[in-house]
Amino acid sequence: MTDVTGYSPREEWANRLSHGLGLLLGIIGLILLLHKGWDQGPQALLSYGLYGTSLVLLYLASTLYHSMGSAVARRRCKLLDHCAIYLLIAGTYTPFLLVALDTPLAQGLMVVIWGLALAGVVFKLLFINRFKRLSLFTYLMLGWLSLVVVYQLYLHLDGTGLLLLGLGGLIYSLGTIFYMARQIPYNHAIWHLFVLGGSLCHFVAIYGYVA
Repeated sequence: MTDVTGYSPREEWANRLSHGLGLLLGIIGLILLLHKGWDQGPQALLSYGLYGTSLVLLYLASTLYHSMGSAVARRRCKLLDHCAIYLLIAGTYTPFLLVALDTPLAQGLMVVIWGLALAGVVFKLLFINRFKRLSLFTYLMLGWLSLVVVYQLYLHLDGTGLLLLGLGGLIYSLGTIFYMARQIPYNHAIWHLFVLGGSLCHFVAIYGYVA
């Protein structure tokens, strides 16, 4: 038996558990980043705050979406969940561009990234249940725009931090295979694990090599 999302009760339990764990870790991560950024000035503190808040928002929206019993509440949480993906992508960029680099190119890319992310949010508000493949493409495209500053990151970021940044992006990207494969049992929970892995890589890169 499946619910309105198309997942069985056991699958939804796995979906809730996986991103519920992400929510808990995200809150801890936000606190750690704010504590570390407190003495680094307002720009660093704002960058870490935006990133950490976007991380918490994503996992909160996802956990709520997979927990709600009401179809109306699920639709609202699904909308928030999909919008939060754009915000997390832009939020993840922020410490790398404004703290690790803070160059004219990085600042320009920052404006572009946040502009595209906000445009993506508007797109989702208008077309939440349409153009799913296009949405997935825009998520991936937005994430891999980091290649524009990869050489600058190579010059300014420790090699391990750069490796974690790239690995996180790769994990997110590979996870979309399971996101689209609805015929695989627990495909969405598996996708959630990839999201957790990508998030962990990026958090360690930011906390350990940017902050």
